[in-house]
Amino acid sequence: MVFLGQFPALTGATMNIRQGEVVLIKGPNGAGKSTLLRLCAGLLPMRSGIGTVLDFDLRTQRMELRAHIGLLGHRTGLYPDLTVSENLKFWASAYGANDIEVDKAMAFFGLNDRLGSVQVQNLSEGQRRRTSFALLLIKRPSIWLLDEPYAGLDSNGRELVNSSILQASELGTTVLIASHEIDKIGSTQERTLFVKGGRIVSDSGQDSEG
Repeated sequence: MVFLGQFPALTGATMNIRQGEVVLIKGPNGAGKSTLLRLCAGLLPMRSGIGTVLDFDLRTQRMELRAHIGLLGHRTGLYPDLTVSENLKFWASAYGANDIEVDKAMAFFGLNDRLGSVQVQNLSEGQRRRTSFALLLIKRPSIWLLDEPYAGLDSNGRELVNSSILQASELGTTVLIASHEIDKIGSTQERTLFVKGGRIVSDSGQDSEG
């Protein structure tokens, strides 16, 4: 069980997700989608129950888990007064990546040339989103947790995001996507969870197995 303030935000959530799986998390606003992602990222404490992510205990090893997680949400983690290139190179040094990997990530998301020298605070929402995805490629986490990843993206940006998700999955990265923009996901996801009232009320993976 997970509480936000005094109120339970996630209860009775049971799931088993395989390595390399791409999972869509659906549900109405306030259903618990973002809470589920933040729990998997080790950002929220569990009050009861048992949970592990990458064999890390969600009650006792949350700090250790975070190094292996890439969470893309409403906060980008980018420094607004640094340029796109400066941001990515700064974080690349922290993650042990080199300039070649930075250049590849920037090229993949169309951030080279003029955009690379623009301060993040002067980017559009879609451009900031693409920069955040480039950072995921550089970090190479074992799990991508994507909260409304298509916000602010045009059709080209959405195609790039979906392509990066598929490539990451093929390399063994597990991807969880919380989104209400189901029409923009295409055939990216392999499995769908429906969350309502803080509970997982349906799981297409279990349905297909049963």
